[in-house]
Amino acid sequence: MTDALSDRRPAPSLERLLADLVPPPRFARARLENYVPDPAFPSQEEAKQRITAFAAELGRPRGGFLSRLRRKPEPALGIYLDGGFGVGKTHLLTSLFHAVEGARVYGTFVEYTDLVGALGFQKAVDLLGESQLVCIDEFELDDPGDTLLMTRLIRELSDRGVAIVATSNTLPDALGEGRFAAQDFLREIQAMAERFQVLRIDGEDYRRRDGVSEICALPEAEVAEHAESTPEATLDAFDPLLAHLSTVHPSRYGALIDEVSSVHLTGVHGLTRHHDALRFVVLVDRLYDREVPSLVALEASGGERSGDGAPRVFDDLFSAELLRSGYRKKYLRSLSRLASLANDGAQLLRTGSSDAAS
Repeated sequence: MTDALSDRRPAPSLERLLADLVPPPRFARARLENYVPDPAFPSQEEAKQRITAFAAELGRPRGGFLSRLRRKPEPALGIYLDGGFGVGKTHLLTSLFHAVEGARVYGTFVEYTDLVGALGFQKAVDLLGESQLVCIDEFELDDPGDTLLMTRLIRELSDRGVAIVATSNTLPDALGEGRFAAQDFLREIQAMAERFQVLRIDGEDYRRRDGVSEICALPEAEVAEHAESTPEATLDAFDPLLAHLSTVHPSRYGALIDEVSSVHLTGVHGLTRHHDALRFVVLVDRLYDREVPSLVALEASGGERSGDGAPRVFDDLFSAELLRSGYRKKYLRSLSRLASLANDGAQLLRTGSSDAAS
């Protein structure tokens, strides 16, 4: 019987949480040398040059004898990479990680909040404070408590001389707009923003350069059959999976897909509630990070192929109301990433059919 994600209940150990503080497989080979700026958007080349210079700055010795006599290091100034999805922010962040030889850690926003939960705040500060560089990908603002936690963590690490580099789709002083009462903790956000040099990166989603911009949905029977015949594949109905995701902390979604070769989803339909949509976004992010192809079948009313035999295009995963919300950029990024994963999944299906025919 094919495995299902909804049957998995990951409980990663503290050692696993620490071991995961490295760039994901998709970006394991990302380097400054292979980041190719779009000449139509000069800010991409400017960001590459600034990150290159920043890596060199981190590589220099920190002062001499007198500086070591100071009781407290000067607060470190970090970099905040702001821009739309698919412009190369994560590539630059992981490239910086690989360019720095000193102690450094890399994780997503939710991975750091989970680490703090596992260790306790002060132990997390002491552990991360031993690093020269802390990389935070996907700085989000889904929960006011988590945001206050992370802003405090950044301040304390910066005070210890740790360089912080983060990516987000929202400027630091605009975090929370359209989501909840940001004015309640605006002072915290502004204090955090003062620690960053903001680099705005303009551009178009690089995934569209490959012609992949729409989610290809396949017939349910083909998706299920492929799952049954593929080693280490999973097969899930969409609604039970969404229900299961609500019982698993988002920081564990990476462990949820350990040793999964491909993901198969049936009964996929449009989402109208933020809670369901945001959890699914995190799952798509982890699938994308780990380069796990995904085969998608829609509800019974929409799972057939088009008249010419091509997979049906699914373009309404998130409702119009969700796309008008403060999470718009996050949802659009997820659509782009899922389109890429679904395209990979459709290619798997075509390859399998070709092998069977030969």
